Amino acid sequence: MIYQTGRTRNAIRKAMRIGELFILGFFGKTVPDWLNQFAARYGLGGVILFDYSCRTQQYDNNICSPEQVQRLCTEISALPSGPMVFIDQEGGLVRRLKEGRGFAPLPSAKEFNHLAPDHKRALLTASFAEMRRLGIHYDFAPVIDVDYNPDNPNIGKIKRSYSADITEVEANALLASEVARAQRVGLCLKHFPGIGGAMVDSHQEFMDISDTLRPEQEELFYSLASKMFGDAVLVSHAIVRQWDRECPMTLSAAGLGRLRKRLPDTLLITDDMQMQGLQKALGTKEASLQSLKAGMDMLCIGNNLFDQEQEMAAIAEYIGESLRDGILSASAIEQSIARVRKRKALLTA
Repeated sequence: MIYQTGRTRNAIRKAMRIGELFILGFFGKTVPDWLNQFAARYGLGGVILFDYSCRTQQYDNNICSPEQVQRLCTEISALPSGPMVFIDQEGGLVRRLKEGRGFAPLPSAKEFNHLAPDHKRALLTASFAEMRRLGIHYDFAPVIDVDYNPDNPNIGKIKRSYSADITEVEANALLASEVARAQRVGLCLKHFPGIGGAMVDSHQEFMDISDTLRPEQEELFYSLASKMFGDAVLVSHAIVRQWDRECPMTLSAAGLGRLRKRLPDTLLITDDMQMQGLQKALGTKEASLQSLKAGMDMLCIGNNLFDQEQEMAAIAEYIGESLRDGILSASAIEQSIARVRKRKALLTA
């Protein structure tokens, strides 16, 4: 007979709710069986919705109409452990809820920055009120990357930054939080530590921002995070050699330690773990383990850049085994789960 210590039993119990650390995407307009089974077995922190499918290269994924999205969000929220619903609704090109499908208008950040204050507030109020009505809990916004490089293919070129003036970026983010708080929609600042100066698209390669990251950009995350309703930060796959010569921020204990020291209670969420830089280096399963080991709270796996839906349970098992074997810190995982559940209590009531 194998006798288990209290600590081991405690770790095993934590492993059974390891799914709280995951934000998962899926293809289709109803919850698939695999996701239902995952939530029942491991719990589930969140689900992310997309309109465009990289698999079919069409706008035929999770979003069709306001009525359909509301039904889907109700179905998601009814899953075991009551997962939160996340979406990228920045405005402009990065906007999953589009006017052509009957949703509220929302211009790009760059266009938004030039609007009159009353117009800004009206647009945000309509957008956040719609999200709350639909059953969406978290918006992966605002982008607070300063527009240091207008030719950046992932930020500047597609108008995702408010401005090259950091004070304007800050003012727009604070307004967004004020309105989101009133409508009870959580916000997640992105993309730590600030990728506005990058030269490559993070979906394709790791970005080395060592020579373009400015201290005031990093500080903006520290000053704004706790003021955002939902108090969350999305961490990029960027490399900052001064902090870590080898690992991108999502896998860097040094980089995340720097962030956690300044923001002890903030919920830290990875950028999509299926982005090609990570895939080329490690693959989703190993990168997920290394990310949690480095100090991340939640893993975002969109299952949109490519299909790994049937591998999600195996990744959760791998994380659970690593917890039981002591590769992951039980106390750190417990704190991460507590941060997730705190947001659930705040946003899903």
